[in-house]
Amino acid sequence: MRHFLDFEKPIADLEGKIEELKHLSGSGEINIADEVGKLQAKVERQLRSTYQRLTAWQKVQVARHPDRPHAVDAIAHLIEDFQPLAGDRGYADDAAIVGGLGRFRGRSVVVIGTEKGATTEQRVRRNFGMARPEGYRKARRLMQMADRFGLPILTFVDTAGAYPGVDAEARGQAEAIARSIETCLAVRVPLVAAIIGEGGSGGAVALAAGNRVLMFEHAVYSVISPEGCASILWRSAEFAKDAAEALKMTAQDLERLGVIDGIVPEPLGGAHREPGKALDSLAKAMGDALDDLAKRDGGQLRAERRDKFLEMGAVEG
Repeated sequence: MRHFLDFEKPIADLEGKIEELKHLSGSGEINIADEVGKLQAKVERQLRSTYQRLTAWQKVQVARHPDRPHAVDAIAHLIEDFQPLAGDRGYADDAAIVGGLGRFRGRSVVVIGTEKGATTEQRVRRNFGMARPEGYRKARRLMQMADRFGLPILTFVDTAGAYPGVDAEARGQAEAIARSIETCLAVRVPLVAAIIGEGGSGGAVALAAGNRVLMFEHAVYSVISPEGCASILWRSAEFAKDAAEALKMTAQDLERLGVIDGIVPEPLGGAHREPGKALDSLAKAMGDALDDLAKRDGGQLRAERRDKFLEMGAVEG
C-alpha cells in the first residue's frame, strides 16, 4: 500500500478513485478505461504542480519517505558482485554502516553507505541509520583499503546524524567522525558521494567529503535537523518549518552555495514512486563523475578535494 505525505492528499484522493474504478472494471461488467485515463492525467498534472513548488519542509518529508530507495537498494541496483565487509577491527560491526567491494560499470570499487532499514526490525537493528563510532571506524578502514589498492570510493548517505547516545560518546564519537573526514580528505583515489535521502550533521560529512558530492533532487543536507535547530533557537520543535527554510538545506540551495557539485533528477513525484528510474539517474551521474576523475593522478585528486572544502565559506575582502 502506497504511503502518502500530508501535502499529497489531493493526489491520494485521485489515485484512490483510480483504484476503485479498476476494481469495478475487473468485474467485466463495465469498460472505464477512458475515465481511468483522464484521472491518471489529472494525477500527473497534480504531481507536477505539487513537486515543482515544494517548500524546504516538504522536501524534508520527501527525503524521509519510507519507500524512498536506501543505501542497500542503491548498492543492489548499481553494484555487481558486491562483497560486504564487516567490523572496525577494534570493537564491533555497526549495522548502520554498510560497506564492501564490488564492480560499478566494469570498475572495481569500494562502496560505503549509511542504512536506515526498511522494516521496523531492520530499523532497530540498524539504529535508524545513526552510526556509532565503530561504524565510522569501519568506514575509515574501508577507505584506507581502497587507497591501498587504488580503488575508487562510492558513498551513499542517508542519515539523520550520528548516534548521540552516552555509549557512543564514551567510545569517542566525535573523534571517530573527525578521523573519517580526515581519511576522506587524505585518500589518493576518486571519492564520489551521493546524498540520497537525509544528510544530517557530521554523521553525513564523515562519508561525504568527496571530490564530487551529488544530491538527489529532493534530498536534504544540513548541519542539524530542522527539529533540532528549532528546539535550540525557539525552544520548540513546532518551528521546524521555519528552521528548514533558514537552514538552506535543499539540493537547489546547496548547489547555489557551492556546497554540492550536482543535482540528480528524480522521477515525477519523487524517487519513492519509481526507485529504479531514480537509481538509474544516480548511476549515470556517478559514472560521469568517475570518468572525469579518472583522468587525474592521486596527488591532484587529494589536493583538489582539500582545496574544495577549505574554500567553502571563505569571505573575500
